[in-house]
Amino acid sequence: MTAQTISEKIISAHCGHAVRAGEVAVCDVDVVVGTDGSGPLAIDYFAQMGGARLHDPGRVFFSLDHYAPPTTAGTRAFHDRIREFAARHGATVFGVGEGISHQILVERGIVRPGQLVIGADSHTVMCGALNAFAIGVGSSDLAAAMLTGRIWLRVPETIRVRLAGARRAGVAAKDVALALVGELGGEGANYQAIEFTGDLAAFTLADRLVLSSLLVEAGAKAALFPHDAVTAAYRKGRASSGAATEAAVEADPRAQYARELALDLASLTPRVARPPAPDDVVPLADVAGVPVQMVFIGTCTGGRVQDFHEALHAFDRAGGLLAPGVQLVLTPASQEVRARLIADGTLSRLVAAGAVETTAGCGACCGTSGVIPGDGMTVLSTANRNFRARMGNATASIYLASPAVCGVAAATGRIPGGLAP
Repeated sequence: MTAQTISEKIISAHCGHAVRAGEVAVCDVDVVVGTDGSGPLAIDYFAQMGGARLHDPGRVFFSLDHYAPPTTAGTRAFHDRIREFAARHGATVFGVGEGISHQILVERGIVRPGQLVIGADSHTVMCGALNAFAIGVGSSDLAAAMLTGRIWLRVPETIRVRLAGARRAGVAAKDVALALVGELGGEGANYQAIEFTGDLAAFTLADRLVLSSLLVEAGAKAALFPHDAVTAAYRKGRASSGAATEAAVEADPRAQYARELALDLASLTPRVARPPAPDDVVPLADVAGVPVQMVFIGTCTGGRVQDFHEALHAFDRAGGLLAPGVQLVLTPASQEVRARLIADGTLSRLVAAGAVETTAGCGACCGTSGVIPGDGMTVLSTANRNFRARMGNATASIYLASPAVCGVAAATGRIPGGLAP
């Protein structure tokens, strides 16, 4: 049998025969997830396709995470429509405050190694950190999968990314991810899968989620990690539901790759993406001293427990007081994350310093909920995108950085030139 990449193996298992990059496959889907931003349109398509019932209600999920909470009668109507559809057909709805769709799928053991996962949110690729083939799709593809349990796709070529060496103190997974996006460029991985290899043991599952999530900003179709002890440790004790598929998948030694990219972690320094593009990545020192008026800690690329801990540690080392004129906004990625941050005192410490906490979910990231920056504001964010108007105000300038860099900026009012050891 011809050697295969992880993506080729997972797709082959779900279409019933061996496939290679470039071929078209019709595959069974393990998990289908929509959001309050994509769900109403998917429901429209479902009706237009003559849908009378879901192929498998146990595999279909909706998350009310983009308009959380809804701020208009129209967005409230989106929620009502999704709830009514799910109740009628037996799908599961994650309500306002439960968190971001793909974060919940990971936390609750719904996504498992070897699965094929589709979501009408581009950052569904984040689930690839669990050794799954996870992709973002449009609402029509979501509707078709709801109706048939299947999806067609062209098998992507794969870029193998080798992470080599040990990171310096102060270099976060976000810095690694930004460096890769900067090197690949905004379209450098278009419709290609990323497969990580190398010195991965020091990357926590939270780190891996950051990498898989952010690589969509280089155009990646999927971003997968191998199954290892880190994956197994995270999965232990987390309930599984949905389809029975669960199989650790590894690439064959002679698998064919479109290209290979190596990143020397030992020489990497903190990075920042300048507005208005996630791939305009420069060393932190290049933007040192830029004044900021808003700092945002949240999203599927920067809203987990580890991220808040890193931000608080840096914030305290920089003085522990919110700089005059700076608004610090906190949005946990999920209810589970929020509960843990309450239990260990992280949220109370930051709120006591003047931070504003918003409902768990996507928050201010896409400008549909949460805090919107003021005219002309400069924002420093742990999020994944900094396009013009991304956070709801086209006059704001958004920089992307690690939680630690954001923590220092919240205390000093400026992007720092470096991080204290």
